[in-house]
Amino acid sequence: MTKCVAFHSYKGGTGKSTISSNLSATLARRGFTAVLLDLDVYAPSLQDYFQWQPKKSINDYLFENANVDEVIQDLTGVLNKFPPNDGQPADSKGKLLVGFSSTSKDEIYKLDGAVRQEGSKIQLLRKFLMLREEIVSRYNADFIIIDTSPGIRYWSINSLAIADTILLSLKLDGIDLKGTRLLAKEIYESLTKLGTKSYLLLNRAAGYCLPPSMAGENTASTQELYNTTIGNQSTVISKLNEDIGMDTILSIPCYCDIQFDSNEFLTALKYPDHPFAAKIALLIDKLKEI
Repeated sequence: MTKCVAFHSYKGGTGKSTISSNLSATLARRGFTAVLLDLDVYAPSLQDYFQWQPKKSINDYLFENANVDEVIQDLTGVLNKFPPNDGQPADSKGKLLVGFSSTSKDEIYKLDGAVRQEGSKIQLLRKFLMLREEIVSRYNADFIIIDTSPGIRYWSINSLAIADTILLSLKLDGIDLKGTRLLAKEIYESLTKLGTKSYLLLNRAAGYCLPPSMAGENTASTQELYNTTIGNQSTVISKLNEDIGMDTILSIPCYCDIQFDSNEFLTALKYPDHPFAAKIALLIDKLKEI
């Protein structure tokens, strides 16, 4: 049975694309058929991430200018760029398939304009639902991973509506915390009633960087700030879980070495011993249990 997982957030910059890409590639490396869809239609980024220029995009499929086979790209060969962990061969049955949204501003304006027309809006929604069904039937997908647009917008909500599980990615800043509460009330409550499962995915959390005493910068002030930050984080997460009725599926620290790597690309495969790779593996285990 196909699991459809959507990554969502209140605002951009929470790491949805990085996590969804690494998750999809790791699933394929483990022998699953993973289909990654870039449905951040207003600001698609996966073309740059994978350095891939597709001839046809999801936009073409929605406007009936392409069929699903023209839109879904087989990028399994990308996995061969990275040596398998521990010298063990990758599972040859795994596949990494990716559907890209168009980065053309004209295509983005066209989609945005269509949703203002009721007839076109309904037709696009039907095509959107068909896309999931065709992916399930034609590719026998084990996982469909969706990278959505942030916030409360038409395509964001449609992306969430076809998902079985929603992972709300957030950072612990005031804007994200307030926005997360808004999303939980305005969107997730309705979807949960229909059977969709939703979880918080805390990203770029505190706790990875070395404490001041280990970094050679130990002062009373820096040590106090570090301890206070770690303590406050746990309190904030517990309060948020209680307020919105959503559990935290995973907490991923802020890995500075990844964040400031200008060539960051599928880190979980490139550095299989990095703790980020272990977090992606843990996320897979948790998703399989849902």
